[in-house]
Amino acid sequence: MRPRLTASGAAGWPLKYETGGEQHAKDEAAVRVMTAPILVTGGTGTLGRLVVRRLRAAGCAVRVLSRHAHTAADGVEYVAGDLATGDGAAAAVAGVDTIIHCAGSAKGDEDKARNLVRAATPAGTNHLVYISVVGADRIPVVSAVDRAMFGYYGSKLAAERIVADSGLPYTTLRATQFHDLILTVAQQLVKLPVMLSFAGARVQPIDADEVAARLVELALGKPAGLVPDMGGPRIYPMADAFRGYLRAAHKRRPIMPVWQPGQAARAFRNGGNLTPDHAVGRRTWEDFLAERVGS
Repeated sequence: MRPRLTASGAAGWPLKYETGGEQHAKDEAAVRVMTAPILVTGGTGTLGRLVVRRLRAAGCAVRVLSRHAHTAADGVEYVAGDLATGDGAAAAVAGVDTIIHCAGSAKGDEDKARNLVRAATPAGTNHLVYISVVGADRIPVVSAVDRAMFGYYGSKLAAERIVADSGLPYTTLRATQFHDLILTVAQQLVKLPVMLSFAGARVQPIDADEVAARLVELALGKPAGLVPDMGGPRIYPMADAFRGYLRAAHKRRPIMPVWQPGQAARAFRNGGNLTPDHAVGRRTWEDFLAERVGS
């Protein structure tokens, strides 16, 4: 499947396709499908690089907005910029019809979304696809304690609202935590004599490439607003997820549960970060560990 692109989003791209000496609107659209790139923000990150690979496999031209300069290669062009400040955003969105917004960080996602929307609106973007997190609307970030440990959820929800209120046609997908994130946390904690775990917390890790596949599917379709959540195939107490890592890594550490105060922590313990009714992922935490750690 190819992206459906419109005249406003592909302005400036050459049109040379003709049939019987006459150039029709449908021919113009066909040419734009072949030439107009899809912009991926954060296209060199954990999720973004997988999205880029899948777009290229689908035959799409791709443009990546990255904070660092890269040489164009394999059908991918790069624009240097920083969405935190808005630098390079206008150049990145020029001539694209669809944007997959993967750029994110521990905080400041609302600023990135705001700067992207400001650039995309006058550029005529016709589809903005945003990746958010399950629980963005259920993990309240109210107090300083909430912000210290769970500010990411508040930032994601604020970014969701900016996208939804932008006037741009959009699709937002919420996914649970990636395997890669939980692995990174475990690898940091295992450096301590005792691994700390949130008491009562559970996780539902999902494979990043499965999320990438869904994002590409959504990007090549019509804007759909907020779509159903996407969660991993199994739910684990956080301590059990860490035990799985220790087994795969052939390490031994005691695991100490730590009780977290605040409304956000309470919501987390109550499963606000989980989506058991949308456990659509296939690759389990054990499968991921066997490949990434066990080998």
